[in-house]
Amino acid sequence: MSWSRIYDGEEPQRVNKWLAQAGVCSRREAEALIAAGAVFIDGERVEDVGRKISAGQTLVLNDRAELGLGAQISVVIHKPVGIVSAQPDPGQIPAARLLTAENQVGGGIAPSSRATFAPLGRLDMDSRGLLLLSEDGVLAKAIIGPESQIDKEYVVTVTGKVDRAKIQKLRHGLELDGRQLKPAKVTLDDVQVLRFVLTEGRNRQIRRMCELVELDVVDLIRVRVGSLKLGDLPEGKWRHLTPDERNALVAASA
Repeated sequence: MSWSRIYDGEEPQRVNKWLAQAGVCSRREAEALIAAGAVFIDGERVEDVGRKISAGQTLVLNDRAELGLGAQISVVIHKPVGIVSAQPDPGQIPAARLLTAENQVGGGIAPSSRATFAPLGRLDMDSRGLLLLSEDGVLAKAIIGPESQIDKEYVVTVTGKVDRAKIQKLRHGLELDGRQLKPAKVTLDDVQVLRFVLTEGRNRQIRRMCELVELDVVDLIRVRVGSLKLGDLPEGKWRHLTPDERNALVAASA
């Protein structure tokens, strides 16, 4: 099925810019779709990459465009401890190694071993839980771009004395590497279990935050990224990100 939308902007705008702002694809991808003859305005094929669309006009991406965009694979993994998110050092196992048909949950084709994925929010080797790998530049910008406000949720088991003063410090007032941390939502789930909600992701941030208040992390699991939840996906398994999930994440960052 082709994709269509009526442009409602006040001023005419370049097609490639509008498609990027709408979260459909990047500007470069939009230009490639125009070159492939897959973009139409009010039934007329767009041939000029600088073409603008005006208020009330309808833009349509045909089935060829849908197939091209669909080729950008994004997957959800329940990463186990001991697996690295991105480029491994010698002897380490990258998360992409888990993307086999035997580990798959749900439908879709397992990606080729030649596919190049980027982690959308790294999860260190000692942590587990929800990890997104993707070839989708628009989705990457939405989740880990400098202006992204999408939050991430973690359930963290610690040792050491947990009290109200430490929780208050974790919420606000800590610095890492000489820079103030953004406010965090930190709540007590159980005697030694904390729940963190962050909108930033510095290197080993939660572990280092806990160290500053004399708590040691013994288990850390990421359970949510924006509207996307880990749910009951078994550890070590993966599934394809659905179009609705992808669109919700992109829309949340707009």
